[in-house]
Amino acid sequence: MPESEAGTPTLSAPTTPGTPGGPLFSSLRVDSLSYDRSSLSRSKYCLPLNIPTCGQVDSCFTEFPVPDVSLARKLGAEFVGTFILIFAATAGPIVNQKYNGAETLIGNAACAGLAVMVVILSTGHISGAHLNPSLTIAFATLRHFPWVQVPAYIGVQVAASICASFALKGVYHPFMSGGVTVPSVSTGQAFALEFLITFNLLFVVTSVATDTRAVGELAGIAVGATVMLNILVAGPTSGGSMNPVRTLGPAVAAGNYKSLWLYLVAPTLGAIAGAGTYTAVKLREGEAEQPRVVRSFRH
Repeated sequence: MPESEAGTPTLSAPTTPGTPGGPLFSSLRVDSLSYDRSSLSRSKYCLPLNIPTCGQVDSCFTEFPVPDVSLARKLGAEFVGTFILIFAATAGPIVNQKYNGAETLIGNAACAGLAVMVVILSTGHISGAHLNPSLTIAFATLRHFPWVQVPAYIGVQVAASICASFALKGVYHPFMSGGVTVPSVSTGQAFALEFLITFNLLFVVTSVATDTRAVGELAGIAVGATVMLNILVAGPTSGGSMNPVRTLGPAVAAGNYKSLWLYLVAPTLGAIAGAGTYTAVKLREGEAEQPRVVRSFRH
């Protein structure tokens, strides 16, 4: 077989966590800010404009991805993961209301934190386990996730939230109102709280999901503990949402849209600020010891 001509582009490496289309949480991670954006035109989400001949590189529109099985699996995992999270995180306060405080604030926080942990550990390697439109938008803004997949991810997150909320309404009716996050303080205070706790969440998520020096195999525990901590802090005042679909689905099911805009805007701004802050302070190559060898639970 003749040798390849000099200058022929080599095949790109398989998608890795942190690169566009790759999972955010996995046992093998790279710095997602280092990917070559020009290589996107040769990705599997490319829509060819012509039939390339021998030695010719095909041209394509990367803005219009064609559906494939891999993306369908990601969206399926994202739907199931978001459904589990919203069902568990909303069921805690509903049970608390129905049984006169049986869950307590610690129980409500544990429901959400444990749900986040188990979903990340079970589906993080498939879809990245975003579970949160604010996280998806923040990672796309910071170039950790491709914008072209953002609408599909947000769509399945919203759909899963509404499905989980109506499932809870069918099971616990007429106590659905207990699962709706509404502020018990002024709008300004609730906005500040939601901004700050989502900032905390995305600061941690960006660390464990994108930095090879972080303890990535403990991502589920770290993120779940952050969610639990934030709800313990903000649960009695703003509801500790941190997630637009945590509020949107129960609001639709219960017909209670009080201050809904607050839970759509504040978490998104806080998420972008938190992800951006970690990206700004993270260690750069050569500033510290070399990244350690990452091990997963399977080894």
